[in-house]
Amino acid sequence: MSGKGFVLNLAQTLDCGQAFRFSETSDGVWRGVAKGRVIELSQKDVDSNPEIITSDPFLAEYFDMETDYEAIKDELAKRYPVMKEAIAYAPGIRILRQDPFEALISFVISQNNNIARIKGIISRLCARYGECINGADYAFPTPEVLAAAPVSELRSLGLGFRDSYVSAAADAVITNKLDLAALKRLPVPEARSELMKVRGIGPKVADCMLLFGLHRTECFPLDVWMKRVMAEYFPGQKGEDLFGSAAGIAQQYLFHYRRTK
Repeated sequence: MSGKGFVLNLAQTLDCGQAFRFSETSDGVWRGVAKGRVIELSQKDVDSNPEIITSDPFLAEYFDMETDYEAIKDELAKRYPVMKEAIAYAPGIRILRQDPFEALISFVISQNNNIARIKGIISRLCARYGECINGADYAFPTPEVLAAAPVSELRSLGLGFRDSYVSAAADAVITNKLDLAALKRLPVPEARSELMKVRGIGPKVADCMLLFGLHRTECFPLDVWMKRVMAEYFPGQKGEDLFGSAAGIAQQYLFHYRRTK
């Protein structure tokens, strides 16, 4: 989508590894569920009528329309040649403002996993434990429901070793051992530390949750792809130090570039 001050590409944003409940239909419509709402958008319609996004408070917030990505991209591209390449490769990526609990569970599931398999597991999880919205689609399960689910049932959905991690994360939320609202306010090192007290959450999952679930764009998750990028282009340096408050945004452009180019 082109419009004053912003660009949004649905494929680049919804299928770049930050969200797992969207898929493209045969007629080019991106369809999924976010925060209990079914979303159906085509790039053609969004391009021809940007107000589809900007005039809908829910969609404008979800697609982070208040952030000036053009200014951020311009600054990143000026400073680093590889950032210029990555941004040119997929200029329409935006960091979604997802539900924190959904992001938490999604990235617990993402460990040692691929995107197609993550999507399948989350689809089954929602169908089993989520509230039915319209007879065909399901909201993401609540912490209470997931915490009460027997681990053996979770395992039957294909979670593998992650079954107990999902249960532990949900339990931490409902018992307030993990206060998701407080994580938004804490300094990143403290927020990361709180997340890592939960069984099954390491630094990468913690940073993904902070970035994609709480929009802490100063976080720079490091998976195998990003470790390769950093070793090749920025040896011995840290993403947070290089990119500051835009570290998470830079990370997503670099991640998508390295993974799909």
